[in-house]
Amino acid sequence: MAASTDTEHRDHRHDDHRPHHYHHHYGRPVLQRPPQQQHHYAYKTVVKKQRPSAGGKKKSTGNRRRRLTHVLAGIVLGLFVGYTFGGSYDRLRLYAGCGNGGAGGGSDAGRSGVLRPLQSSRARVDEDDSGGAIPAAGGGGAGGPPESLLFVGVMTANRYLATRAAAVHSTWARRVPGRVMFYSSETSVRPPGAADLPLVRLPTVDDSYPPQKKSFLMLQHMWDNYGSAYEWFMRADDDVYVRPDRLAALLRSVDSRKPVFIGQAGRGNQEEFGLLSLEYDENFCMGGPGVIMSRETLARVVPHIKHCLKNLFTTHEDVELGRCVQKFAGVSCTWSYEMQTILYHNSSGRDAFTGNLKQKEVHRAITLHPVKQHSHMYRIHNYMKGLELQEIQQKKILLHRDVRSMMNQLNSAHPRPSNEFRLTGDSKQLFSSRPGSPNYLGDPDLLGLPPGLNKYRPRKVADVIKWDFISKAWYSDTDANPRRRIDSYTKEGLDDVVREVMDLINKFSKQRGRVIDFKEIFYGYQRVNPLYGVDYMLDMLLMYKKYRGKKMTVPVRRHAYLQQQFTGFEVREVLDGSEVKLKTQQQDAEAYDNDDDDAAGSPSRDIADNGMVRVEGPPAKRRSDSQAKTVHFVLPLFNRLATFARFVDNYESVCLANDERVTLTVVPYGKATADGAAAAVAQLAARHPDARLTVLPDAGGPFARAAALHAGAVHAAGPPPDDLLFFVDVDMLWTAATVDRVRLNTVRGRTVYFPIVYSEYDPVVVYGRAAGSPNHFLVNQDTGYWRQYGFGIVSAYATDLAAAGGLDTSIRGWGNEDVDLYEKFVRSRTATAVSVFRAADPDLVHVYHPVECDAGLPEPKARMCANTRFETYGNVDQFANIIYRNREAVYEFAARRLLNGSTAATRPPPPPPLPVSVSAPRPRV
Repeated sequence: MAASTDTEHRDHRHDDHRPHHYHHHYGRPVLQRPPQQQHHYAYKTVVKKQRPSAGGKKKSTGNRRRRLTHVLAGIVLGLFVGYTFGGSYDRLRLYAGCGNGGAGGGSDAGRSGVLRPLQSSRARVDEDDSGGAIPAAGGGGAGGPPESLLFVGVMTANRYLATRAAAVHSTWARRVPGRVMFYSSETSVRPPGAADLPLVRLPTVDDSYPPQKKSFLMLQHMWDNYGSAYEWFMRADDDVYVRPDRLAALLRSVDSRKPVFIGQAGRGNQEEFGLLSLEYDENFCMGGPGVIMSRETLARVVPHIKHCLKNLFTTHEDVELGRCVQKFAGVSCTWSYEMQTILYHNSSGRDAFTGNLKQKEVHRAITLHPVKQHSHMYRIHNYMKGLELQEIQQKKILLHRDVRSMMNQLNSAHPRPSNEFRLTGDSKQLFSSRPGSPNYLGDPDLLGLPPGLNKYRPRKVADVIKWDFISKAWYSDTDANPRRRIDSYTKEGLDDVVREVMDLINKFSKQRGRVIDFKEIFYGYQRVNPLYGVDYMLDMLLMYKKYRGKKMTVPVRRHAYLQQQFTGFEVREVLDGSEVKLKTQQQDAEAYDNDDDDAAGSPSRDIADNGMVRVEGPPAKRRSDSQAKTVHFVLPLFNRLATFARFVDNYESVCLANDERVTLTVVPYGKATADGAAAAVAQLAARHPDARLTVLPDAGGPFARAAALHAGAVHAAGPPPDDLLFFVDVDMLWTAATVDRVRLNTVRGRTVYFPIVYSEYDPVVVYGRAAGSPNHFLVNQDTGYWRQYGFGIVSAYATDLAAAGGLDTSIRGWGNEDVDLYEKFVRSRTATAVSVFRAADPDLVHVYHPVECDAGLPEPKARMCANTRFETYGNVDQFANIIYRNREAVYEFAARRLLNGSTAATRPPPPPPLPVSVSAPRPRV
């Protein structure tokens, strides 16, 4: 008995108004519905009843013949099609339509057995007006098939193509597991420098607002050209940042064969309430943070786009899109509070994401909206890449811990050092490669230890690392100010630790029906171990919220013992702002093994030899190309001939004896100074005939450091590239490392170098003698201080100095000319302006000398001179010890001052001389 079949959709439109629930399984967001809300599209079989007839047997025989004829015709047709297309069956797609609104759309959607062309599995390219091919964004790896998970359509406008669209295309769009296209008006022009921007010009569409027509026609184009090639389709704006890895994890956990409409649900603000033509249980997906549709949803909506465009009730594009999806796809936007954090919308407007990015909302989100300033799109992208690097480093540490744990178990019978460990007796050593080799896996003894506060075991009392106390303030006995406010960098580190701890606590909170929020830190302890990391002990106030079962909100306290593990120490060498590319890794390893003499004094080797860190990569050697720059020393001089002799000795031993490419220009003031400097330089020139040494004639007039530096710079600077100037003082001592830093940190057209000088304290206070320091390069808090507010020592190219405005030669005397020059570089805002680089240089020392302040100095300079003199005496601890050792004398001095003060207060002062017209003295108040 023959039976004809038909298909019929059950209407589950009302069920879709129920909220969707999201759950996290091991960090992967999973979209699922409760069992009573899942859709089951049943197909009902309709059997047509046939009337009995006398010729039933004859009719049955005719039906068999008809079916046999159909089978033979189908075979012949199949052979013909196979022969015609040469076996390329991927060019055809046999699609059975499922009634109106089926996954084919169009006029053929209701007919079964329709042959439709399938998109080729190879990546498609769009052609611009000139016929040039535009490569697809995203896609698979090199040589592999393109990924087909997600197609993203970015709505933009012609005026944003060079800024926002280019920023999106250069950042997150390149990592989408699929394809990204940019949709704009029909008159849009691809900006210069963005030839690979995949742009689609929608016909009959302009850039007017609201972009309702642009949005709907974009969906039409997406389905017509890519509907069968991708599982998910996303409508995005050009001011949204997307994290493709997290979005892919979310979408791969959801069945794209079902109608799904993902976004941040909205119903309008208070002013729009009742004006959006929404029913009580209807909503829409807010367009800003992004709207995602499954293939099934888009297939149901596209055939009715014209109807939706003709029946607009509001001017809001996302509201009308949600209404159209609700009507023709039968689904509403996801009802979930979690969407507010997954698809995050910042309400700060143009100030959104311009400040600190270390916020829990930024870390949790999949999309961030709005990024109005396109430059911040690159900033957010770099920050997200940094987070990914941190995750990779953490995985590296965990792998090291696993390896060390297995090594300990395998070594239990026959213990051996880690660097001699072998899996089997005849296998290669697991950690045979030395630091600097590309096969070096890291130090398992350093990185493989499990987390704990007892990794470091001091051998003596002096090696004990002290803990700092954290409360509302920061308490430390190792600082000159024991109680101080929490520094910004320390607070940032605490915020990072607390955020990661809370993420760990709430990792499975959804399954447990509760959430724990952080409130504050009652108190804590912190210490920094330079070998292993930063240790924390924190007492935190948390808020426990249970929302499943018996609801409750309870404040709780929790102690956390944490350690931020340090990873390997890496060295990267740069020259003139560009990274130095080493020739081969083998040469680097040989340099590390053989070049012990050159690297013996390097800080990297010193740190490694002391066991503080293991250097990944060979220590940087002094390269010939870094010595190619000539450094022109410019020295103003007024009297101070004995100090100048020490300066000349240091210049000879550091620069001339090592064949450094340097010159010296001395600008003296006063005939006696000029004659003494010329004699000392003549003796130096006799020992080094090839040295370039110059003593300018007496400048005449009162001393002016700005004028002296200007005269020396004009004389010393030659044509580029040999015009690197280094302004110094006669009280300075330096090493070869300082000369190298001057070359490396001063880059023409990019940076000027203002080193932070280490200034010595009074040797009488430090050593109890006036003969000076026995070691001028001993740097600690008791021998001197960092002159952070001094800008007199500077290195810059003559061309950059002139571009910034040069020295103010109208400033007389000593002082203010350095601050003026520093402010000129800081204020410079031209296209060719250079930036200021500041760094402490432990090899550049200002030797102590008594500071004499001229009584004729103006008030600002007199105050600066007095402050400098006070700072050079010693630190607070040293003066406290002096007072303690001489406390009896201090008590006597204080008593005398108090006695004199009280006597002066009780005895009336003598009357001042009065004019004749005044008859009586006026009492002092």
